[in-house]
Amino acid sequence: MKKTIPGDGPVTIKKYANRRLYNTETSSYITLEHLAAMTREGRDFKVLDAKTEEDITHNILTQIIMEEEQRGQTMLPVNFLRQLIAMYGDSMQAMVPGYLEASMDSFRHNQQQFKSAVEGAFAQSPFANTPFAEIAKQNLAMFEAATAAFKPGAVPGGAAKPAPAAAMSKDDEIAALKAELGRLNEKIEKLGD
Repeated sequence: MKKTIPGDGPVTIKKYANRRLYNTETSSYITLEHLAAMTREGRDFKVLDAKTEEDITHNILTQIIMEEEQRGQTMLPVNFLRQLIAMYGDSMQAMVPGYLEASMDSFRHNQQQFKSAVEGAFAQSPFANTPFAEIAKQNLAMFEAATAAFKPGAVPGGAAKPAPAAAMSKDDEIAALKAELGRLNEKIEKLGD
């Protein structure tokens, strides 16, 4: 997740008393949306209170999550939030951050494995280089769009990649599908003999 571009270490963002955020790398004022985009891009940053130099990155990231949740892009179920609140003050509280971080890392790893498995399965299937493979690619693109919120660099609510323009008319596509189905039926019949 932590990625920086030219420069030493994370980008420093200063928060002033008037609630404005100042990006010291670009010498410009930014918004929480800019910080959310930087997070999705994998850019590492830290937010410092301009007066006290206190690191308030955790508070700002929590504020970004709150704004995302208020926009209707809810990812945190109510029951999960209740359980999380109940953990405050519990003897296990110190273990929760590490557990949640490991869980998210595991989720991302499993997500990548699933994507690779699906891509590999369709590449090796008898449907490769057929209209069915195109449908599978479109389904995979929709899956990627649905899970975009978990990927660095992704924009929630972003449009999925558009389906490639069809080179054939609908009648040609139907004819091609029927022909492919006929070839597959022949293969199945040969296997049954």
